[in-house]
Parts: sequence; structure tokens; C-alpha cells
Amino acid sequence: MTHKMTRHMLAAMAALTLALPAAAADKVKLRMSTPASETDQRSVALAEVFGPAVAEFATYEPHYNASLIAQGSELEAIASGDLEMSIASAQELAQFFPEFSIFATGYVHQDAAHQVAVFNDALMDPFKKTVEDELGVKLLTVMYLGRRHVNLRQCRDEVDVQTPADLAGVNLRMPGTDAWQFLGKALGANPTPMAFTEVYTALQTGSVDGQDNPLPTVVDAKFYEVTCQIALTSHLVDLNYIALSKATWDSLSAEQQATLQQAADDAAESGRQKQLQKEEDLVAFLKEQGLAVYEPDLAAFRSHVQEQYKGTEFAASWPEGVLDQINALGN
Repeated sequence: MTHKMTRHMLAAMAALTLALPAAAADKVKLRMSTPASETDQRSVALAEVFGPAVAEFATYEPHYNASLIAQGSELEAIASGDLEMSIASAQELAQFFPEFSIFATGYVHQDAAHQVAVFNDALMDPFKKTVEDELGVKLLTVMYLGRRHVNLRQCRDEVDVQTPADLAGVNLRMPGTDAWQFLGKALGANPTPMAFTEVYTALQTGSVDGQDNPLPTVVDAKFYEVTCQIALTSHLVDLNYIALSKATWDSLSAEQQATLQQAADDAAESGRQKQLQKEEDLVAFLKEQGLAVYEPDLAAFRSHVQEQYKGTEFAASWPEGVLDQINALGN
């Protein structure tokens, strides 16, 4: 199966799955397939919080490192009845439903709390309904993955990033897809595609002026050794959704559904708080390493970047008025 399946085919698969009778076993089996490792914060939250909370009526069975279902095929596996749970990205959902690309776009989500507000708002209802009706997948809750920031070789007396204008002429390494390159340009920089494995040396030699990544990546890849400052632009607040088979959901009693929903929310909140604390700790660590870490004018960045998207192919699938509704839920 590939992502080129039509909505009609997916709807037919979902309808067939929904029509299947409930399993005769005492407990529902919830097989989770994820490409993440066992120690990933999402995996830990689900294993430590979600699994025990539903243990009375369900068996949570995680499969890590894409060992059960190939990465990128999880939603199709749920649609066909071959899987009960996955952790889905907005980018992955956009392969089926292009309107989901709005949730993978720069400066749409403002922070972790804003993600939750957006997911729980009525504006999400049509998105959720489409996924349920056409894919047989219920999106339970949203998980916070972290924020991407701009990390530069130049020190603040050379380049002080307060607004997009301050990134003019800065060669900023960004991932190589068209969407990422567009975001880099929208930030005001000169985006440069480059393999991740080449970034450290490129920063060291000055082949690029900077790179964008979450703080854990900056630390893990030791980019702080060859850079001087981090502007906390928060230009992408990344997320995943906990996805569940709608057929499995419908097989549960109302009480079990409420328990499962609360378990998913609690797991997401646990992971969210740990990730926020990790980011805070890393800011302190990076400052200890001698880097200037500061927050620029986020309102100026948000306004400028969103303006760049208007009228482009990247925004063509966004439902009219939804971006304004999302912005209204923020600060």
C-alpha cells in the first residue's frame, strides 16, 4: 500500500473495518507502532501513563523502531484493520488530507499551550471528522515535540536577530524540501539545503552562517561548539497526534472511552511537561557554554512569515478563515 491511495479506497477500507464485530477477548489489544525508540519521551509517556491507565480493559502493546509497521504506513495499517494505534504527524496526515499542512507550517502554533487550545477548539472538528470518516482513525490528543530556533555562528555584536530583517543575507542551513526552504526564506534568511551530517563542519568552516533545530538537537550534535548565539525564534512548534482505530474506539463502552481519552490526555501532558523542562534546562546549559540565548520579536516574525504564505501553493489547501481562528486562540 502507498500514500497514493484515493480517499474513496480509504473510506471503503475504513467502512469495512468499522463493520467488523468486536473481539471476543476480555481485553482489547492496543498495538502501538512507532518509529520512535523506547526511550523517546513520547514512548515513555505512553508506556508509563497511558498503558497503566487503560489496563483494566485494554492491553497496551508498544512496538518501537518501526518494528511492526514500516514508518509512514501506520495510518494505512489502522485503516485496513491491521493496527490499533500510532503517533501521527501533521505532515503525514497531509499526505492524505492536504488541509493538515497548516499544522506543519511556520508560526501557526505559538507554544505548547496554544497547540492544546487549537486541538481542543471547534475549528479542529472538521479536520478530525474527515480523518475518522475517510481513514477510520480517531485523533485522541496532541503531543508537544518542541520548538525550532535559529542558531548562528555570528555573535550578537555582528548579527542581533530581533526581526526578519536581521536575517537578511544570512546563509541558514534548512532541511532540503521545498516547504522547509520556503520557511527559511520567509524567516528573512538565505536558506541553504544541506545534509544534516555535514552541518557541524559547515558551521565550523563558515560554509553556512547558521542552522535551525530544536535545542536538544543543538546539544546532541554539539553545534554549540561552533556557534555563538541562539535566537529563540520558535518558528516551528512541532507536534504529533495520538491516533487510534475508530473501530476500536467504537467497540468500547462510554465509560471505557472516557477512561481511554483521559489516559491519552494525561500521557500527552506528562510528555509535554518533561519536554518543556528539558528545553528550559538546555537554555541554561547553552548559556553556560558561552552562547547568547535570547528571544527576538516573535510578533514581528509571526506576522512577516504568515504574510509570506498568503497566496502560495503551500497555503492553497488551507480552509478559509482557519488561520485567523488559530491566531485568535494565541497570545
